[in-house]
Amino acid sequence: MDRRALTRALAGAAVTGAALLDSLEGWLVPAATVTGRRRPGRLGIREVEELEATARAFRQWDHQYGGGLRRKAVLGQLAEVSGALDDHQASAVADRLYRVMAQLAGTAATMAWDSGLHRRAQDYYYRLALRAAHAGGDVVLGANVLAGMARQMLYRNRADDALQLIHLAQEGARDVIGPRVRAMLHTREAWAYAAQGRTAGFQRATAKAAEDLAAAGADDEPYWIAYFDEAELAGVTGGRLLDLARTDPRRHAVEAADRIRTALATRGPEAGRSHALDRIGLAECAFLAEDIQVAAAETALAVQAARGTQSGRVRTQLGQLYPYTVGHSASRPVREARDSICDLLSS
Repeated sequence: MDRRALTRALAGAAVTGAALLDSLEGWLVPAATVTGRRRPGRLGIREVEELEATARAFRQWDHQYGGGLRRKAVLGQLAEVSGALDDHQASAVADRLYRVMAQLAGTAATMAWDSGLHRRAQDYYYRLALRAAHAGGDVVLGANVLAGMARQMLYRNRADDALQLIHLAQEGARDVIGPRVRAMLHTREAWAYAAQGRTAGFQRATAKAAEDLAAAGADDEPYWIAYFDEAELAGVTGGRLLDLARTDPRRHAVEAADRIRTALATRGPEAGRSHALDRIGLAECAFLAEDIQVAAAETALAVQAARGTQSGRVRTQLGQLYPYTVGHSASRPVREARDSICDLLSS
């Protein structure tokens, strides 16, 4: 994992299918030991703890605000950690540095993906994050990176690839994974089933997620999975039901709206990006249910929430809401909602 290895990791082309999945199979075997003469490292545990605190802060930035200019700060810190790993650090220090690298790379990947830089997210960061987690011996973090890669594949309409990535994560971390992370992986599995139109598989995986989350404790898992709570489960499930409602609105739109409302009742505007996405999803549910008055009101709230985040994903989802407002020119609230979307997207 020296600089040359990092350069190779960052230089790969975006791939899908067997080429992607086969390249990740090495995650299931122990990491090789880095050999060769290097300068002695001077970092101590205190410095590593400071880097870990910085990685946590960057992750919180991403969850609340989305990508954007903050990604440059993450990349700068990532370069510092890479430089420290060029030296021969003590074993305990090196392992923790690799884990910091994995956390920073994963955050940078999410920020790039949220900004619409899908190829960069995959090639530059997710592979790097997985290799770093592997080198640092953090199997659970590696499973989380694979879950992030699966989410990216789902947004690229590659449900089969996403399902394979989730199964790879579940297989590699089966013996050490906690209930909260396991629940999160089940929701990604459910997402893939929903994208494939496999309603029974979606329901089964969602039920497993709820069961695992109910068994999760307060402090028994890594900090980075603390966000996955009842509100997150409700929001994710509502979003997937919304996916199903786009082809069968009578069967799924009402339930999707109920789940999203549950998420909104628990996490308010301080949730940033998640709150905005919930608002947009609820507006779409109303349009699918042909409740135009409610849809117009929810669209206005969605635009208001979107103004509070810099997330490119939020703007994309808002743009996908716009076509629902077309064809209702007789309704003044819908016209106003449509104009508000245009104003935000053009700013």
